[in-house]
Amino acid sequence: MHSGIRSSLVSLLALSGGLLSSFTSASPLKVTANVEARADSWPYGPLVTSGRDMKNSRGDNVVYAGANWPGHGEVMIPDGLRYQSIETIVSKIKSTGMNAIRLTYAIQLIDDIYANGGKDTTVKDSFTKALGSTNGPKVYAEFLAKNPSFNDSTTRLQVFDAVAAECLKQNIFVHLDNHMSKGAWCCSSNDGNTWFGDRDYNVDNWVRGLTYMANHGKNWPALTSMSLRNELRKTDNNPTLSATYNWETWYTNVKKGTEAINKANPDLLIFLSGLDYDTYMTPVVQGTALSPGSGKFSKTDFGGYDNKLVIEIHNYANSAGSCDSLKSSLYNNGFQALHAEDSKAVNVFPVLLTEFGFDMTGTAYRGIYSTCIAEYLAEQKAGWFIWVIAGSYYIRSGTQDFEESWGLLTHDWSGWRSSAYIEEGLKPLAKSTAQG
Repeated sequence: MHSGIRSSLVSLLALSGGLLSSFTSASPLKVTANVEARADSWPYGPLVTSGRDMKNSRGDNVVYAGANWPGHGEVMIPDGLRYQSIETIVSKIKSTGMNAIRLTYAIQLIDDIYANGGKDTTVKDSFTKALGSTNGPKVYAEFLAKNPSFNDSTTRLQVFDAVAAECLKQNIFVHLDNHMSKGAWCCSSNDGNTWFGDRDYNVDNWVRGLTYMANHGKNWPALTSMSLRNELRKTDNNPTLSATYNWETWYTNVKKGTEAINKANPDLLIFLSGLDYDTYMTPVVQGTALSPGSGKFSKTDFGGYDNKLVIEIHNYANSAGSCDSLKSSLYNNGFQALHAEDSKAVNVFPVLLTEFGFDMTGTAYRGIYSTCIAEYLAEQKAGWFIWVIAGSYYIRSGTQDFEESWGLLTHDWSGWRSSAYIEEGLKPLAKSTAQG
């Protein structure tokens, strides 16, 4: 999230293309999806990497151009569904020319399932637990009114299932992002979710959660990639943990996470994020020592699935005064990996800017930051996910129905917060990257 600068149903699409309309089962329906069937229809998967590019089974370049859709908060389902239907929100995304969502989730969702004997929590109970005995049922009723295919036995994962099914219907790629361990707003240096081994960041549970979601994602033909973890960062209240905050520890755990995803679902691309709120990946790109050790990043360490690895970085340098400086920073912090001709780019990968954003209530979209980011992504033909589609959240940092001024959509998710930006900025950006 914009952490560096902010103040602070089962519904699955069978491979034949039919949408199930009932959400009555307590367990997710299993879809048998072989590679051949996927290769013959959108999304023409599985995707692979080839040098700097992501490619589909037909050999076409694939560039994600999309929006972040949060689902990692306390309710642990995708935001916005008290105000609009899944179909409406996906249609809004599609209407801009965007072709992807970065769908976030919390490891706590999976931890709860294991703690409950393999049974997921119902959405009804989750709303009450997160929002209280008064507001919870009220918001849940709004959720049902906008999404009448759901009912009192619908579980949280079944809502994710339905989002993935609608994305398949509308040809929207799903990138699944582990945003937090504990379901809550992200991110700060003292939230217990900062780094491997933090209060709420149990590494074994994280690996288990990645495995679970990668396996569950076999039910989602639109799912083409997963991330390992959002915005790794140094804790400011645990000196012992802080001592482990380095690239060597990062590499040890990244190899665990990538292996877990690949073993569970070898079709998926796997996104690697860096340190300091995922703002740089330079040692990985340049193949320098992963301090404090002398080891280096090597694709040979990834068990024959090195053609599944992608780099992601975030940038929220909203106060940038120079486009040239911003472009230089983006290049040096990760986008150098797109350039095999650069002798310092020891490891070449696809690179995506999976978070960037700005206040949508004024004219920031015409400023140096917004226009330069768009110009650079178009020049690089690089993928991206803007933060954020959400006009509001069920709850954020203790405030219910929280207004998101950075949201593309209005508070009730019904219209664009800045129609001018959509027309002048976002649509041209999608056209110049995903369609250019």
